[in-house]
Amino acid sequence: MPLRERLRAIPARWILLGLAGLLIVVLLFGVALGPVHIPVATVFSILLHHLPGLEGLTPVTWTSAEETIVWTLRLPRVLLAAAVGGGLAAAGVSMQGLFKNPLADPYIVGISSGATLGATIVLVAGWNVTELAIGSFVLELPELGYGLMSLAAFLAALGIVGLVYRLARTGTGLPLTTLLLAGLAMSALASALTALVIYLSPQQRASIFLWLMGGIQSSWTAVGFVVPAVAIGALVLILWARDLDALSLGDEQALFLGVEVERRKRHFLLVSTLVTAVGASFVGIIGFVGLIIPHMLRLVLGPLHRLLLPASVLGGASFLVLCDLIARTVLSGVEIPVGIITALAGTPFFLFLLVRSKAFGGEFH
Repeated sequence: MPLRERLRAIPARWILLGLAGLLIVVLLFGVALGPVHIPVATVFSILLHHLPGLEGLTPVTWTSAEETIVWTLRLPRVLLAAAVGGGLAAAGVSMQGLFKNPLADPYIVGISSGATLGATIVLVAGWNVTELAIGSFVLELPELGYGLMSLAAFLAALGIVGLVYRLARTGTGLPLTTLLLAGLAMSALASALTALVIYLSPQQRASIFLWLMGGIQSSWTAVGFVVPAVAIGALVLILWARDLDALSLGDEQALFLGVEVERRKRHFLLVSTLVTAVGASFVGIIGFVGLIIPHMLRLVLGPLHRLLLPASVLGGASFLVLCDLIARTVLSGVEIPVGIITALAGTPFFLFLLVRSKAFGGEFH
């Protein structure tokens, strides 16, 4: 029996449990490993110590430096990586089902170019602050890392997608081909404007390129924004999984199955955009997660989205945490942008899919 058939013979619940277990293991090792290695048992004890009501469950056998590394530096970083990875993978599944195209990814309608433009303008303008004063009212943005860059990237990404939607929408609905073409056009426009801003501000090029390559920050504030947004968005997508199955069959078949096609298209586009934009606004542009993780798990689980969506969330979370761990440990004293690691890991798999598709008449499966 071929490997693919043997994998599909495994009950889906065991695969989901295995992915959940893998995520827990990767999270623990993501916190434990780094320039300073901390035993997993110590990590586990420190985490228990910080849980309400469990402070005295384990004796304090660690140093204050180890506690700072675990709780302040590494734990928020791995949680942020897990949330962004899971959100990108869930949005990738949604976009691939919506466009009925396995090459679709979360950035296909201009999110990445919009977020980049917003972040670039703020960085070049020198508006990287952590509080906003409106009259006597002061809105503090503590620990945001990029300050207004995150907010600008998020709003610009939503703005670009909003323009794409308005351009593509017709009186009778939302043609996906027109939506895709509008996304490509607006992405090109936003990229051109970004290039112009970078060209006029050469002193900021290094910072902008670093943001473009993606980077996970150690920030509890970022975790507080991203984790709830991704959790809610992913849960909504999972609840709509059967509608996504129907949409993948075509609009006519979905209508026959009782799906409000145009309304659901808007819903999937909105939720996927929000999940992707909130992640991109805090960590920059991280590619391939939303493309290869759904593909990989579709080979194992098949096309049913009620299984594929939760599996992709778990798989995407584990993948990005692992990539971030490699990015900060593979070279001593040097941290590689995590987007480079995801590209190095994702490109071979994408090429494998391309070669494999030739055996099936040039179509991805």
